[in-house]
Amino acid sequence: MTNYIRFDWAMKRLLRDKANHSVIEGLLTSLFGEKVTIVKFLESESNHDAGDDKFNRVDILAENDKQELIIVEIQNTRELAYFHRMLYGVSKAITDYIGLGDDYDKVRKVYSVNIVYFDLGQGNDYVYHGKTTFHGLHEPHDVLKLSVRQSQAFFGQDEGGRFERKEAGDLFPEYYVLRVNDFDKVAKTPLDEWIAYLKTGEISESSTAPGLQRARECMRFDGLSANDRSAYLRHMEAVRTQRSLLETSRFDGYQVGRAEGRAEGHAEGRAEGLAEGIAQGREAQHLEDMLQMAAKLKQAGMDTQSIMKITNLTEAQIASVQ
Repeated sequence: MTNYIRFDWAMKRLLRDKANHSVIEGLLTSLFGEKVTIVKFLESESNHDAGDDKFNRVDILAENDKQELIIVEIQNTRELAYFHRMLYGVSKAITDYIGLGDDYDKVRKVYSVNIVYFDLGQGNDYVYHGKTTFHGLHEPHDVLKLSVRQSQAFFGQDEGGRFERKEAGDLFPEYYVLRVNDFDKVAKTPLDEWIAYLKTGEISESSTAPGLQRARECMRFDGLSANDRSAYLRHMEAVRTQRSLLETSRFDGYQVGRAEGRAEGHAEGRAEGLAEGIAQGREAQHLEDMLQMAAKLKQAGMDTQSIMKITNLTEAQIASVQ
């Protein structure tokens, strides 16, 4: 079986090369249901190749041939406020790519594509699409559309010279969430083929999804240079270490919680001072556990901001551990 590299690492190292644009274009085409052409990649938080090779998150910011902005982000670890960060990322892209003094009609359309490897929210599907729609308050089936003049000014005509009235919400950002771990079906569509690859790292020889043929060529592990192979192996070891640390911390937290629950149950009816002492001891133990976790995450190469989000420790507390 051919070994293919992970998509997040490929986004950081390989797919920004113009010769490989068709890979990401294929994913986006399968997701959006229309042809996507990337003109160039723009500056984003991780568009620069970091020396410590962060492994928890990768993102790119691209511009298509319609001058729209597309954010593609891959998140490997849980984050409680991830939906808020999606919103922040879109807002920042909008403000970063409008000139000072430009009119409001220069605000770019933004698509936010989020590929997550954890349980984000609650739902039964594995792909979600969110967009703004203006419904009538008194007539819910009435959807607010742009005027003819607005539609022509902001969207123009399609390639065939046809004109279509757009909804007001079509000007606003759109969001996609791909919950990769929830995919457990036989791939029957191009999008399913892509999600199967994102989950398993395998590309079927029978795959016909756009972009996957090029992925078979450029994302083979045995096709990497010696330096890239070494970098990829270090990345995978970091991913495994982080996953192990986080799973261990969750298990330890569960066990501590159960023990404390039993202790508190036995303590019912005792003096109020004893209960307070138990609470203080629990806080001290929790702090010690978080400091130990922070030390392990630092050794694994995780950056301070990510450790702060996971442990709720302050920057000074994290700096104090070795």
